[in-house]
Amino acid sequence: VQLQACGGGAVQAGGSLRLSCAASGFTFGNYAMGWYRQAPGKERKLIAGIGVGGGTYYADSVKGRFTISRDNAKNTLYLQMNSLKPEDTAVYYCAKGRGAMWYAGYDYWGQGTQVTVSS
Repeated sequence: VQLQACGGGAVQAGGSLRLSCAASGFTFGNYAMGWYRQAPGKERKLIAGIGVGGGTYYADSVKGRFTISRDNAKNTLYLQMNSLKPEDTAVYYCAKGRGAMWYAGYDYWGQGTQVTVSS
């Protein structure tokens, strides 16, 4: 399993970024996928998940601002991040689900991409 995230960077508050995660080594369309983030000094947390059937989950901290999506033909996961806030600053990781549903847990993580939001 390989998960390669990209698209991070530095942006001002209120701006937008789109993260992508290219997946390989497994049948992408058969597994839920998710995005985690880890801020300095804090634990890594799931912020968005998407199941095989398209069902989604968002943490309260990003609900209404972030959108998770997937393109099974391209084996790629996306995270559209709008109205970014300084508290969104973190390393963002894509993750492969253990099964088809976003709530079934995750077993592989990519290398992470840094997102920095300045005020």
